[in-house]
Amino acid sequence: MKKNKKNWSDRFSEPTSEIVKRYTASVDFDQRLAMFDIAGSLAHAEMLKKQNIISIRDFNAIKKGLNQIKKEIISNKFQWSIDYEDVHLNIEKRLTEISGEAGKKLHTGRSRNDQVSTDMRLYLRDASDQLVILIKKLQESTIALAEKHITTIMPGLTHLQVAQPISFAHHLLAYFEMLERDKARFIDSRKRINTLPLGAAALAGTSFPINRKFVAKLLKFETVMENSLDAVSDRDFLIEFNANASLLMTHLSRWSEELVMWSSPFFNYIEISDSFCTGSSIMPQKKNPDVPELVRAKTGRVNGHLVSLLTIMKSQALAYNKDNQEDKEPIFDVVDTVLDTLRIYGEMISKIKVFPKNMENAALKGYATATDLADYLVKKGLPFRESHGIVAKAVKFAIEQDCDLSNIELSKLRKFSKLIDQDVFKYLSLKGSIQTRKHVGATGFNAVKSAIKKAKSKL
Repeated sequence: MKKNKKNWSDRFSEPTSEIVKRYTASVDFDQRLAMFDIAGSLAHAEMLKKQNIISIRDFNAIKKGLNQIKKEIISNKFQWSIDYEDVHLNIEKRLTEISGEAGKKLHTGRSRNDQVSTDMRLYLRDASDQLVILIKKLQESTIALAEKHITTIMPGLTHLQVAQPISFAHHLLAYFEMLERDKARFIDSRKRINTLPLGAAALAGTSFPINRKFVAKLLKFETVMENSLDAVSDRDFLIEFNANASLLMTHLSRWSEELVMWSSPFFNYIEISDSFCTGSSIMPQKKNPDVPELVRAKTGRVNGHLVSLLTIMKSQALAYNKDNQEDKEPIFDVVDTVLDTLRIYGEMISKIKVFPKNMENAALKGYATATDLADYLVKKGLPFRESHGIVAKAVKFAIEQDCDLSNIELSKLRKFSKLIDQDVFKYLSLKGSIQTRKHVGATGFNAVKSAIKKAKSKL
């Protein structure tokens, strides 16, 4: 064989140029699929033996060789070569060195097209399981923090303006619910990941009497893909996973934005542990919230990979195309980014220090109980739009007097409406406002306690 010729290159009369080898090779990044490739090959070999396509002797030689390769990879003794362009050919080449002619029989009834799709599904199935575990751990950290702050009062905001007083625990549980949806999406998409393409071969199936359901059972796939063209060319499962990851990162980015604001001296609601911050090279007083800031930025990175995957697939005719080699680096980076983010985030949330008094003082600004005064008048029989106007005038008066609504004398409040009586003040306090909201999903302290109990049951 001429120098630089490939396993498949007897069709070609010239060797591959060095720059083309580098340009088309994927072994530098797809070698992380090695363990999944070996698992798929072992299942394929066992099926070939069961179907009498290869002998028991050949199977034993293949199995022994693949297990040896696994040990070599784990111990970093395996020699990866760009001459064999990808993880599949590198392993096959080494297997042939170890097992001889038996190793050459492993590829019977399959193609790299269905092989790589199988590897990616095994890889992403494993990543999905890891993500679900880490999301649960972050949810646990969130609940633990919420339990400590059921009666901690903070201003709820709309348009970044003070709106109504809420429980800090209630605010935290909003992120628990976002994470719950994220978790459900990864669990659901796993079902579509967990379908076996192996057996589709290059695109049309194979003439050998294979047993795809047997392979699916060995690899714990729920079912086999029903169309061989779709099996080798489908990358929906990667795109869906990336979309789920983008939503998850978007939720964490929103949370990060709040952590950055809350930890600034302008808010001073919380302090992020030193282990998740850095200092300044020139300003010794600085404590920068680098982790949440990077989460915001890495969200753009994950979103960018989603666009990349969609673009890779948008103009591909059936079936497999070399374009699909470009699906791996984006998805590998998505998995690495999201796994690391979740690991860090769960620990960061568990170590946050909260300053309840600062939160409550902030809630006293901006007339957070104005809506409660309007609701009070409605309960006294006034139409809401009319009460809204009355309270707007009362707020204007409070602004002019530089005081809170709860600090206005009853006699002065009654100038705005004779329906106002002494009992109004229990509605104008922050605690009183929160306690009136008792229904499911509201910020009342008892409602939040019930929500935490329900959240625990979901885990």
